[in-house]
Amino acid sequence: MENFLLWGFYFLTFYAFLPGLVSRTFGFRVFKRGRAEHEIALTFDDGPDPVYTPQLLDLLKRFDAKATFFVVGIHAERHPEILKRMHDEGHVIGIHNYVHKTNWLMRPRTVKKQIHRTSEIIRRATGTRSLYYRPPWGIVNLFDFSNLGYLQIILWSALFGDWRKRVGTERLKKRMMKKLRPGEVLLLHDCGSTFGADQDAPANMLGALEYFMEAGQAKGYKFVHITDMIALTDGGKKAKPSIGWTKRAVVACWMGWERLFHIVFRVKSVSEACVFYYRVIPYHGKTLELSDGRAINDKDPVVEIHFDNKKLSQMMMESRSMMQLAVMLIRETKKAMPLLARKLESDETARAAKGIYGVSMINRGVEQFGFDVLPIPKGLFDTSTRIYLKLLLRVLNPAGKQRIHEQSHRLTPSIVAMSMETFWNKAKAGVHSQQEQAAARKKRAESFDGSVHRDGGDEITHVSFESSNAAREFTP
Repeated sequence: MENFLLWGFYFLTFYAFLPGLVSRTFGFRVFKRGRAEHEIALTFDDGPDPVYTPQLLDLLKRFDAKATFFVVGIHAERHPEILKRMHDEGHVIGIHNYVHKTNWLMRPRTVKKQIHRTSEIIRRATGTRSLYYRPPWGIVNLFDFSNLGYLQIILWSALFGDWRKRVGTERLKKRMMKKLRPGEVLLLHDCGSTFGADQDAPANMLGALEYFMEAGQAKGYKFVHITDMIALTDGGKKAKPSIGWTKRAVVACWMGWERLFHIVFRVKSVSEACVFYYRVIPYHGKTLELSDGRAINDKDPVVEIHFDNKKLSQMMMESRSMMQLAVMLIRETKKAMPLLARKLESDETARAAKGIYGVSMINRGVEQFGFDVLPIPKGLFDTSTRIYLKLLLRVLNPAGKQRIHEQSHRLTPSIVAMSMETFWNKAKAGVHSQQEQAAARKKRAESFDGSVHRDGGDEITHVSFESSNAAREFTP
């Protein structure tokens, strides 16, 4: 009996206690606090709740704030419309297991099934899979680090006991105000129906959060989701790899060849701030059936897009992980899409185009911008494209050879395409969204100051392509 208890103690120590201690204390394989000058990350667990989560979304919208929701699958399954609203309003959705049960009491295979099931629920509701995982109570086991390598584990820097109703709004305000500082990752709860929580506790949380956000906004703070906080943290480290003169010479030659290619084949720049180049050409190949019911047929004119490989090389040099590069690419693509829309609107040669088309290994998550990802038909073009893009990666990336070796199973070039109708519909919807947000900001400013500010007349409305949940497993 004594030996049995001893082996049980050893098992629990290495399976549960030590991994949890290491992850919480040293931040091993987890993200729990950011580095930022003006940003605070809001995260909410256990929802969605049909009563309190819509109220929370209304509150976040008032303050033009973004948040991360770690949903319990069994709740999300009942309310997919709330998940869709979260996604449509620019929030990030993470996984909090299918049922709210600690990983210490489940086998690794069971944890994996719970995560996959919840991921599928999120995908069905929003069209995209989640990048992030928060284990219930922040408890990880030994196998979570290896089995969940494709997910970023998110913990927190501050929690406040808001799942207990007896804490009350006023006490909750005081606790939260002590954490009103940049870089914090705050854990709150928008649902009180899990074990150990009080059903109506989120009402207190909403009252305290409104007070907290008003105080933060007055100090110039911005409330962001976890993707932005990770990007800000990684961007602040500024660690760049050293590159030898041979590598520099190879990159310089490649860039020179690309400039010649752009001249000979009339590839146009969108703008200096844009990560895309483009040209209008006839499409050659099998018909591309798109998800909106339209098709791009052989010899149809298309807008062929190309990445600015100089910018791509710079991002590869600055990134130290696939996750960081994914976030950087999403942010650049989000900025690039409205610039591309403006450029095409003024380009007469693009008016007859049937769609936007490209071929890239960087194709995971582009559905959020309206693209379909389609396989390249097997043949000479597929083979040559694979060789070219892998060579490009090896040239541009300081760790290109190693990246190819580690990610060879994911390096699958695909066609990315969308119809021009989808492109312009997204552009039009984005303009309306931007105008509504601008009007809301102006109204808040007028209410705060007690006077009406004059419109300066110089504001340019940008097209908005929402992408906050799209940074999943980019494969450069």
